Amino acid sequence: MASQGMVSLTKSLCIMTPKVRLKNTKTTKNLITRSCNLRVLCSKLSQWEQAPFIHDSTEEAGGGIVLEKTKNVFESIVSETEAEEQKIQVFKWPIWLLGPSVLLTSGMAPTLWLPLSSVYVGSKVVSVLSLIGLDCIFNLGATLFLLMADSGARPKDPSQPCKSQPPFSYKFWNVFALVTGFLIPTLLLLGSQTGLLASLQPELPFLSVAVLLFPYFILLAVQTLTEILTWSWQSPVWLVTPVVYEAYRVLQLMRGLKLSAEVNAPVWVVHMIRGLVSWWVLILGMQLMRVAWFAGFASRTTTTTQQPESVASE
Repeated sequence: MASQGMVSLTKSLCIMTPKVRLKNTKTTKNLITRSCNLRVLCSKLSQWEQAPFIHDSTEEAGGGIVLEKTKNVFESIVSETEAEEQKIQVFKWPIWLLGPSVLLTSGMAPTLWLPLSSVYVGSKVVSVLSLIGLDCIFNLGATLFLLMADSGARPKDPSQPCKSQPPFSYKFWNVFALVTGFLIPTLLLLGSQTGLLASLQPELPFLSVAVLLFPYFILLAVQTLTEILTWSWQSPVWLVTPVVYEAYRVLQLMRGLKLSAEVNAPVWVVHMIRGLVSWWVLILGMQLMRVAWFAGFASRTTTTTQQPESVASE
């Protein structure tokens, strides 16, 4: 215990040695020799004290091994996450076949293979309800298709945000096409009934108008609501939504042309429906060209982002 106290005292003296400048060289030499002796005493440790920790070169050399191990751990974690993402993607593969099948079964099959004689039976009110029922089946199928397309277009990582906002010009032209497709038949029908357009005679009865154009107006409203929801939810299917509804609208108007003979529609009504078919085929072609443009724009942006990365890696 006494030796331990002496060692601690010498350590304190080593720490608390004042720095004094002396003019006499002999005294300075004596102080230097004494301080060296005190340092030697300070370096000698008792048997109860632990030796200081000294870094070994072998440990420093082994640091790379530790880093390699941590790298392997991270690689294993990344591989596990990639395997989970691949499993999720495998579960998404049937959607690519199920979504179009639902769209075909709900929309195209009843319109193409169901005979119109079975729809147009009895009174005109029953016919209107039957046609609205067919369009409701299509709307359900289109909603399921868009939901499947949205889930397939989302990124593999659920935590990664997916916000797809259409430009203002796209919204403007879509709204313009919908408003134009609504106003043209409405103005023509009102002009024929009020007598403002004398060339549009004879006028078409209300029930005949309902058989030919009431499902058409309902589908316009449903498409408008669906597009507004996809824009507000920033869903990646905003580019596909008008294509789905406009393709069915062409079939719907072709069905109206066949029914015009059943309701004894005047010639100007037949020409009006033909004009609507031509209008929506034109709009559908513009939508498909827009899809191609957006695909090319996406490829250009990906190539421009990959080029700086390759230059930075070099």
